[in-house]
Amino acid sequence: MSNTRHFGNALVSLVRDDITRQDVDAIVNAANSGLRGGGGVDGAIHRAAGPSVLDECRQILSLQGQCAPGVAVITGGGSLRARYIIHAVGPIWRDGRTNEARTLASAYRTSLELAVQYEVKTIAFPSISTGAYGYPLQEAAQTALGTVKSFCEAQSSLIEVRFVLFDQFSMDAYIGVLEKF
Repeated sequence: MSNTRHFGNALVSLVRDDITRQDVDAIVNAANSGLRGGGGVDGAIHRAAGPSVLDECRQILSLQGQCAPGVAVITGGGSLRARYIIHAVGPIWRDGRTNEARTLASAYRTSLELAVQYEVKTIAFPSISTGAYGYPLQEAAQTALGTVKSFCEAQSSLIEVRFVLFDQFSMDAYIGVLEKF
């Protein structure tokens, strides 16, 4: 079982770890539409990054209002090693027939577009929407890895895209999908 693949010039890797400890240019936060922090990875990132990130999120909200699912915005990294945090809002799983896959792909794609715009070379993603939002893990992994593959094969500035998975169940699901590419 391999935990890495090259898509275009980018190395895509899977690691089981804590996303707040990653030494990358940007980490992606599985954010809620209010950018307030909360539970799961969102709360962990906000706690680790410190209050400056929440202040930046409040400024974004005051300028543009809440973020719709599929949208991503960027802030500084606060106290994290990462220079940036990209806050991506994923869809809440309903039944799979309300454009959830398209919305999830958009959350990944807009995150990658922001990364390129901000000259990020290394980025770390969690598994967006698979926690409290209830997205089935296999389908989410397929959408996440497929979107990253398409994006990286179409452009060349990203060096590494890392998926940081918190538990072995998630890791196994992502490995199974990655092996099919």
